[in-house]
Amino acid sequence: MREELRGPKVEGVAFAVVQQLNEDNEKVYNVYLVNLREDIMEGIIVTSQGYGNNVSTGETIRTSKLRHSLEVLMPNEAAKIEPIIEEVFGLSNEYWLSFWAEDVLYDKKFVFVAESISEGNMKILPIIGEKGVMIK
Repeated sequence: MREELRGPKVEGVAFAVVQQLNEDNEKVYNVYLVNLREDIMEGIIVTSQGYGNNVSTGETIRTSKLRHSLEVLMPNEAAKIEPIIEEVFGLSNEYWLSFWAEDVLYDKKFVFVAESISEGNMKILPIIGEKGVMIK
């Protein structure tokens, strides 16, 4: 593949699944986009989908594809993208990100592999300051 077709390398951006408490004091999980960059992210588009196989039947499982957009995400800021339920932690959860920064278009796929979102992998996350799992 020609080098110029690959686009610029995406750095300083992460997705996080954060464990939080709702108003009834129950554990819930939310997905956040985290801007660890020193510049402003604009025109942000995120698509999400889960996929995998049922271990007992071997049948392929695929969740609905969801699309989200944000106008701006400032440096060292996080934005909540969507809630996520524990039932899909056994699937690979994929997030496609496209955004503009300083007149350059960036695009990257992030994947939480099956079973990577677990209590044992959670730690206090930068910027968000809560317990969760982050991928860069």
